[in-house]
Amino acid sequence: MRTHRRRLWLAAAVAGAVTVPTGLAVLAPARAAAGCNVTYAVTSQWGGGFGAAVSVTNLGDPVSSWRLTWTFAAGQTVTQAWNGTATQSGGQVTVTNVAYNGSLATGGSASFGFNGAWTASNPAPTDFVLNGTPCNGPGPTTIPTTTSPSVTPSRTPTPTATPTTTSPSPSTSSPTPTTPSPSPTPTPFSTFTNPVVWQDFADGDIIRVGDTYYYSASTMHYSPGAPILRSYDLVHWEYAGHAVPRLDFDSTKYDLTGGNAYIKGIWASAFTYRPSDRNYYWLGCVEFNRTYVYTASAVDGTWTKKSRINNCYYDAGLLVDDDDTMYVAYGNTTISVAQLSKDGTSQVKAQQVFTSPSSIGTLEGSRFYKRNGYYYIWVTKPANGQYVLRSKSPFGPYESKQVLLNMPTPVSGAGTPHQGGLVQTQAGDWYYAAFVDAYPGGRIPVLAPVTWNADWPTITTVNGGWGATYPAPRITTTRTVASMIGPDSFTGSTLGPRWEWNHNPDTTKFSVGNGLKLQTATVTNDLYAARNTLTHRIQGPTSTATVQLDHSTMKDGDRAGLAMLRHLSAWIGVKRDNGSTRVVMTNGLSMDSSWNTTSTGTEAASAPVSGGRIWLRVNADIRPGAGRQARFSYSTDGTTFTALGPAYTLNNDWPFFMGYRYGIFNYASQSLGGSVTVNRFDLTTP
Repeated sequence: MRTHRRRLWLAAAVAGAVTVPTGLAVLAPARAAAGCNVTYAVTSQWGGGFGAAVSVTNLGDPVSSWRLTWTFAAGQTVTQAWNGTATQSGGQVTVTNVAYNGSLATGGSASFGFNGAWTASNPAPTDFVLNGTPCNGPGPTTIPTTTSPSVTPSRTPTPTATPTTTSPSPSTSSPTPTTPSPSPTPTPFSTFTNPVVWQDFADGDIIRVGDTYYYSASTMHYSPGAPILRSYDLVHWEYAGHAVPRLDFDSTKYDLTGGNAYIKGIWASAFTYRPSDRNYYWLGCVEFNRTYVYTASAVDGTWTKKSRINNCYYDAGLLVDDDDTMYVAYGNTTISVAQLSKDGTSQVKAQQVFTSPSSIGTLEGSRFYKRNGYYYIWVTKPANGQYVLRSKSPFGPYESKQVLLNMPTPVSGAGTPHQGGLVQTQAGDWYYAAFVDAYPGGRIPVLAPVTWNADWPTITTVNGGWGATYPAPRITTTRTVASMIGPDSFTGSTLGPRWEWNHNPDTTKFSVGNGLKLQTATVTNDLYAARNTLTHRIQGPTSTATVQLDHSTMKDGDRAGLAMLRHLSAWIGVKRDNGSTRVVMTNGLSMDSSWNTTSTGTEAASAPVSGGRIWLRVNADIRPGAGRQARFSYSTDGTTFTALGPAYTLNNDWPFFMGYRYGIFNYASQSLGGSVTVNRFDLTTP
């Protein structure tokens, strides 16, 4: 599995609105209604283009379908619509319902949105007609314009690739996590540089919902799993949540009980938004034989496991079609499409749709889109190529085309961009969010513009390769994101989404609110077998992690510290033995190719410490390539740090898939009952 994922940015701008109430009849297909209310709002606007949201409320008798018309007075045109089917003749626009929003009870509403084009001016329409009866209202509202970053507007069609409905409000009932303080998103900015996130986020799936972009990634044995990032401009990102709150995959090995689940769990999975029920869906195959479906009404809300499907949708891509039917594209070399049940929790049918020819070889990492009446399956040739399949039917037949092969990388020393997915901005522009192999740090996301020619996608290159720098997306936003690095004092009621455990934690053995208290949860001499090791991705190209550790309540035989965690590992920490405490640096921890522990490490250096508090520090160089190193140090006052042990050379092979992480741990080698408190964690860059 050499999978990738995609991402994107989003624009929100000036809003203008006109509400059109009426007391006139609205004609239902079989009977008359007594009134309607139409709200028309421009949600974003840029030179030559705009986005709009329309809501119609039925104030009379129930109707089983609806048809809304209006006239643009200044020559505006609709280029793309969602949650409705739009046609245009001259200035007259007609929007009809889609399968899931046609019935309107008395007081019921339906909403849809669209992207449009304008020239000299963009006045709001006022002559709305619903089911043949006018909805006359007040005069037009002037809509101001905004200036977007200077990027040449796209002249390509702007069809639907991802749902662009208004995002549901985040849940307000979830506990408040401890997350970094928000940092402003620089707007406008003229260029961006790859990678857009220098952390390990592989196998990405990327969508836009309203003015917000979301990016989901694989996590394998880390819990919670399937992290979701959020952005408002496709370039600046923040942690938002996890689609899988616990690795509830019908095996105790995910609890480090009766074995382990290293590199099992969440591989390349599918993530999307379904407008008809206003829910987000996550779907992923586990251990090649079963697939789980999770849903939530908000990415940072409560995710619920909805079903287990006893088929493996390997490296899946999820599509919600115009008629609300859900399809999954999946497979390795032989690509199949499955149709899901109406609720998305079981399979209706499945069919093989494409077999990769020997001239191409392995294809996997499917993403599934629809644009201009074509179905597209976006597949990768690991780990150096990308192909696209195209058909007029979800079940084929499909034709194929090469998108890239051995394209020069935008990150020095890293691999070829591949896998990931496509996303369309509010302005109608398209982007491809891929990843590059960048070990020892893992697989990191990169972004490039995409254009369409004869309904085939083409990556915009720079000197024949994936650009290290591109013009900024045509998105204007004042919304901010939280930093993905910085301090955490664990003062909230739950851990923030930046944190993931090595396997499922024992929730009775840790707490937050007054620092992170870690009670010993396992009696072992093996860090790889110890429960409740809390991990954080390493920021590249170099960064430093520091923990302030209160070790006054450790018991004899306890080990607590800060690790460079992978299948070959090292750590700095505190050992308590025979009533005395030492700070030690241990290296040489290792696992074999079946992920069984072959060495618990060797103590390379130590020093006695007194008192109950210590600062532990790791500086990591994760630039792609061999010979990168991590260095360990400690302090008893938080100011002066002393190096401990030799520099540790990081492993840059790929078979473990996940890159190195910082890991905070506390385990017992003799008996349970001891604890430590992490009062502060800080992640800084030079």
